[in-house]
Amino acid sequence: MSAPLIWIALPFAAGVFMLFLLNEKFSAYVGGGLCVAFSLTAFFIPIDQALLLGSLSLKISPAVQFFGRSFELTSADGPLLAVIYGLAALWFFGTEVSGTSHRFVSLGLMIIAFLTASIAVEPFLYAALLLEMAAMLVVPLLTPIYQKPGRGVVRFIIYQTLAMPFILFSGWMLTGVEASPGNVGTTIQSGVMLSMGFAFLFAIFPLYNWVPQLMEESSPFAAGFLLWALPTFTVIFALGFLDRYTWLRTTPQIANAILFSGVIMVVSGGVFAALQRHIGKILGYTAVAEAGFLLLALGLQSPDMVTIVFLILIPRGLELSVWALALSIIKREAYPLQLSDVQGLARKYPIAVAAVLLAQLSMVGFPMLAGFPSRLAIWQQLALQSSTAAVWIFVGLFGLLVAAIRTLAVFVMAEELETWKVRETWVQISMLGIGMLGLFVLGVFPQVLQPFLTSLPQLFEHLIQ
Repeated sequence: MSAPLIWIALPFAAGVFMLFLLNEKFSAYVGGGLCVAFSLTAFFIPIDQALLLGSLSLKISPAVQFFGRSFELTSADGPLLAVIYGLAALWFFGTEVSGTSHRFVSLGLMIIAFLTASIAVEPFLYAALLLEMAAMLVVPLLTPIYQKPGRGVVRFIIYQTLAMPFILFSGWMLTGVEASPGNVGTTIQSGVMLSMGFAFLFAIFPLYNWVPQLMEESSPFAAGFLLWALPTFTVIFALGFLDRYTWLRTTPQIANAILFSGVIMVVSGGVFAALQRHIGKILGYTAVAEAGFLLLALGLQSPDMVTIVFLILIPRGLELSVWALALSIIKREAYPLQLSDVQGLARKYPIAVAAVLLAQLSMVGFPMLAGFPSRLAIWQQLALQSSTAAVWIFVGLFGLLVAAIRTLAVFVMAEELETWKVRETWVQISMLGIGMLGLFVLGVFPQVLQPFLTSLPQLFEHLIQ
């Protein structure tokens, strides 16, 4: 059996099967269990290497041909697949607890399959089309049946669609740049086209106006899944571009532009988060700021760039899943999720409120939480390259901290006579507890990620030189 069949075709087929034949409860358990199995298989069974099980020899071939295109997953992709499906399992197990529709798991599996195909397809420019197909599946995930899509969903799919022609056309032009690198005009044009495409994909300021609208219109859990999945694969896609084209990673102007975009994202996301009166929008703007940190990592002119990117990506999946799950539980009590509606809920939903605050502080970069090691690494690199950028990053982080303090103040603001109660179910308490424990473990013992941080950068051999 080939690797693309295991990690692309099987998840997609499982998603189609569950969409029509399984109810919500079984979908959550089956989808989460399948992702755990895919993750463990990718971590322990090497691709394109014979594995002896007694007298039985097992070998997973790396490539398969489909409609004239090659899909290839090598042994270097194993740790990445393990991380992707491991984090996806967290989202799928939380589906039933969050009260999300059963379509979440089935559509989520198909989305992950398309996104995984985007890192396996050759020629790799076809990844842009696969990212678009995944984005189109997000629409029914965010919008209930027989309901008109909101403005946030419409803007999201428009921006994702606009990104495709820019990236595909720039890829065609990059071929000409490789053939004649001295042609300055073609180089500038391809760089501009590529920048426009990734500006739409990354939702760079001011193109992220759909994020707060989406958090207000859709389920926090479904929207959080989107904010985790697509940016993760977009970053990997961008790393592939930088790794393949020498002039992209060696041109100082491009690195400075990426770094400046990251600073704008962090600062604007932090300031807007501090001014919000809707907790869902605070999550959206915090996710925008964290996307800015990914851009900062991409703009660092350092051999540790790829390591820092994955040091952000891995905890990011846990932070967003814990925060989105807790918000989904709270939303049942306070539907609009305005600050005035959640006042005093710490006495009714103490576990969910604690999960929201810990995930929020982790994304701020609070010490002893999962987001702190990556923030510290970026600070160290920025101190060597641009002290001005480091100061502006502090402004953005301060805005995120103000938003966290405002959230805490509103949650604990209650009448003195009101008693403390635990209204979460034991399943909700268990899942949120495991998530909060994970935030502490990744913050206090970041070395647990060392096996992944050692092997994942090998996917981009030119960037680590």
